[in-house]
Amino acid sequence: MNGTILEHINITVRDVDRSTRFLLAALPDWRVRGEGRMDWFGKPITWRHVGGDGFYVALQGGGEGEMTDWRSHRLGPKHVGLVVPSVDAAVARLAAAGYPLDHWGGTSAGRRSVYVIDPDSVQFEFVEYLSDDIGVRNAYDAA
Repeated sequence: MNGTILEHINITVRDVDRSTRFLLAALPDWRVRGEGRMDWFGKPITWRHVGGDGFYVALQGGGEGEMTDWRSHRLGPKHVGLVVPSVDAAVARLAAAGYPLDHWGGTSAGRRSVYVIDPDSVQFEFVEYLSDDIGVRNAYDAA
């Protein structure tokens, strides 16, 4: 390994199966890496890891309450960004599975993106890079 990488993010959801369907609809090259049941501070929950060999989204079931609205100023994550080979293909797969896009993100010479909100109100940003040049990809003033 050449440095620090993000291995996983843990998201509490209401329904692990429903969230798994969402992720696999958007990302057909991902898979369920592992799953199980456990007691989470007095409440039985289901958990599942969905991703690839070196990374995953940890889904933890039994969620309660409401997710932070991405437009608010409340603390907490606003979205999860995932790189895909084609934003258009991801949008088409999600639409076919019943998940409409929320809004298009920025487009620049180096990237374009779209935001989709899953059934538990978790916002995902799907990013397609249009250049292999890191400087072009990361030209934030052009976004």
